[in-house]
Amino acid sequence: MLRTLGVALATTTMALAGWAGTVTGNPAPPALSATPTPGPTLTCPPALPISGQFSGATVTSLTITYSMILTPPCGYDPPITVTLFTGREDAAGWQDPVASAVSGPQRQGTVTVGGLTPDTAYWFRFSAGETRDPYVVGGPGRTLSAAPVVCRATATIDSRWSGGFVATVTVRNTAQEPLDGWEVTWRWSGDERIQSIWGGVVSGTGVDVTVRNASWNGTLAPGGVTTFGMLVSASVTPDGLTPTCGP
Repeated sequence: MLRTLGVALATTTMALAGWAGTVTGNPAPPALSATPTPGPTLTCPPALPISGQFSGATVTSLTITYSMILTPPCGYDPPITVTLFTGREDAAGWQDPVASAVSGPQRQGTVTVGGLTPDTAYWFRFSAGETRDPYVVGGPGRTLSAAPVVCRATATIDSRWSGGFVATVTVRNTAQEPLDGWEVTWRWSGDERIQSIWGGVVSGTGVDVTVRNASWNGTLAPGGVTTFGMLVSASVTPDGLTPTCGP
């Protein structure tokens, strides 16, 4: 009996020793993974990177106001390029562009694209560097109609001397209807200044000059002609003047 109890105690002691060694022994190091843990995925906010609209027009230009809402990688940095197209399908496909202009360094501002055709509709797209904005197709915006030519002005220098000259400007109605009032404009090339004028009313004292009709010679029948004259001071007499006439 005692011998049997001893064998049992010895067997139990060995089992406990093996169990203790399993618990207190140094665990094996974890295996290293060859695949790196992925970082967080960038999510851009639900907003257009850039917005814009037509905000001004002349006979040969259109102005686009823009706002760069997001910065890279979700948006763009200035400068941006505004490209114009004469059809929406062309704009959507970035094909057959007709004109473009580049913005300044501001994130909000305006871009004016010139050299356009009067009374024509245009659509615009944005790009920044080599990146084309895929969202905004703006338009249409239309240039203004060219004003019909209703009068023509020509100038002659009648006499000149050191320090000045006298000139006569002829105004002719080239329209098929009577002309009720006219206006002649031009730009001086140097320090010319009008000292006196007859047959017209002058406004402007700088390089840009405007002369309007007097009270008695503003109405011209088709083909009708009138004139005004002026005494001008100048250090150098110009070779001639190139006036423009309008109603």
